[in-house]
Amino acid sequence: MSAPLWQPSAERIAAATITRFARWLTERTGQPLADRGYAPLYDWSLAEPTAFWEALWDFCGVIGDKAPPPYLVDGDRMPGARWFPGARLNYAENLLRRRDDADAIVFWGEERVRRRLSFAELHDAVSSTAAALRAAGVGTGDRVAGYMPNMPETVIAMLAAAAVGAIWSSSSPDFGVQGVLDRFGQITPKVLVAAEGYYYGGKTFDQTGKLAEILAGLPTVERLVVVPYVRDRAPIADLGPKAVHWADFLAPHAPGPIAFARLPFDHPLFIMYSSGTTGVPKCIVHGAGGTLLQHLKEHRLQSDVRRDDRVFYFTTCGWMMWNWLVSGLAAEATLLLYDGSPFHPDGNVLWDFADAERMTLFGTSAKYIDALAKAGLEPGTTHDLATVRTITSTGSPLAPEGFEYVYRSVKTDVCLSSISGGTDIISCFALGNPIGPVWAGELQVRGLGMAVAVYDDEGRPVRGEKGELVCTAPFPSMPIHFWNDPDGAKYRAAYFERFPGIWCHGDYVELTEHDGLVIYGRSDAVLNPGGVRIGTAEIYRQVEQLPEVVESLVVGQDWDHDVRVVLFVRLREGLVLDDALRDRIRRQIRANATPRHVPAKILQVGDIPRTKSGKIVELAVRNVVHGRPVKNVEALANPEALEEFRDRAELAE
Repeated sequence: MSAPLWQPSAERIAAATITRFARWLTERTGQPLADRGYAPLYDWSLAEPTAFWEALWDFCGVIGDKAPPPYLVDGDRMPGARWFPGARLNYAENLLRRRDDADAIVFWGEERVRRRLSFAELHDAVSSTAAALRAAGVGTGDRVAGYMPNMPETVIAMLAAAAVGAIWSSSSPDFGVQGVLDRFGQITPKVLVAAEGYYYGGKTFDQTGKLAEILAGLPTVERLVVVPYVRDRAPIADLGPKAVHWADFLAPHAPGPIAFARLPFDHPLFIMYSSGTTGVPKCIVHGAGGTLLQHLKEHRLQSDVRRDDRVFYFTTCGWMMWNWLVSGLAAEATLLLYDGSPFHPDGNVLWDFADAERMTLFGTSAKYIDALAKAGLEPGTTHDLATVRTITSTGSPLAPEGFEYVYRSVKTDVCLSSISGGTDIISCFALGNPIGPVWAGELQVRGLGMAVAVYDDEGRPVRGEKGELVCTAPFPSMPIHFWNDPDGAKYRAAYFERFPGIWCHGDYVELTEHDGLVIYGRSDAVLNPGGVRIGTAEIYRQVEQLPEVVESLVVGQDWDHDVRVVLFVRLREGLVLDDALRDRIRRQIRANATPRHVPAKILQVGDIPRTKSGKIVELAVRNVVHGRPVKNVEALANPEALEEFRDRAELAE
């Protein structure tokens, strides 16, 4: 058996918050959980879900009225279970519990902007903004939308909306007009908060023209609040009487105590969106209590985020990791926000940020780690990174070579946690474990309180075999409903059709001997040549080890009453795919996977289409290859890339 890439030291285990939690639980419950590692704690959290989530509430000091038991009603129903039915709380109140002069937010906008806000300043800004929203007629259940970069005002506006009981929804400014309308048009916001521009890759992008079109397409918006970023004060006269400058919107409202609206546990907090590459995005509604509890667990226990830690995630406001990041305030940690290109002016900027601001958690995507490795960068040589304890990766599976790169070229003593869940649950099914080993290619553990299993096609649990990732018991951060889905039909169809009463997430995975998970790709993108199921990540892992290949995308093409594997590759600049390279790719795959994995066709493309959050879109490409329409190209960051896959002569032979 190969050795783990990393083992925590005894000192690190002793200092971890999850260790303290297990000892605290032993005193509280009498269960022998202290100093026994992760597995007994996980098993207990599944055996006693009500006791676990109540204990988490108490241990994390959730602000609110927990109310007397029961804390779980209809716990045998999924969907249908209700957590903490008598509780009342406010998400923003829990994130604003700290009000001192320490940094709450540090913001870098590429090389152009540097700002910081203390916890006291953040509280005051939210206070004024909440009062301004109330004065604008925003109340419980109204929607406030943000079309914003990842900057302090985005956090402030979200917290203000939550403070008054409104529902927040956001997208990043690189979304086109139709993409914004496809999302916000469904939820009919009363207030839209939008930046007048943004920076990316050293360029400045003006947004005022897009704002005029968006405002015209959102008739329910009564107030457009324009936030300065690339200019101190943008011209807004052409936007009409609904538009107001951020400073003018807040000016009449001096900061003071915030009247937090304490609302039921399942009161709507966030509306998130499915990727939208197969149609108009689904609007997924998440409750305040479930989001707060899950994020507290994931930050404090599974990521070991402590008071005064400095937490970073490279994300836009159109990805759920932004919502996840912001909840770090509830752990009394500092948020490190970055907006712009992670490779401008070079690949060092995020590591510069880590050193300059004493980052403790560095969060990113697997694609970023792969890109660093391909570029030959070695942050561990060029940077100190002494404070970084945890690196998290998500968005797509991190291949074993990605793990090895981090420990070789970034830092040897770091907990590298590949994590996975999604917008659907605004949290994770598989997470980090700061007191356990890291194995190459594996997500360390299933999350506490998450009854995650792997099912075969007949719905039987399996280990050491590939199958569907499922969750067999309710958890607090399940969506409370979909927007405009009054009978819940869309909700049930999304997760519960495959295995009734069981959440089927749509990931093709394996539960390992270490009790970790390996993800092989999305179930709906699984290849099926000759009836054998192949996860796309199995092919990517092999192909992208070749130095000539920057990235790749693989689909199954219907062919001759079967399915054949078609691989598209983006090569290093100036290289051309020839027969010699094709043969090397095939040999690499055959030698390290199986003959079934070897593509029937290998074709070169100039770009790989992806969503705004950086995920490659296998299903959209598969539709194009088969001559079917892609229903919502506005969901793509680079929709023009699809044209390279259309009507390829090589795919007709």
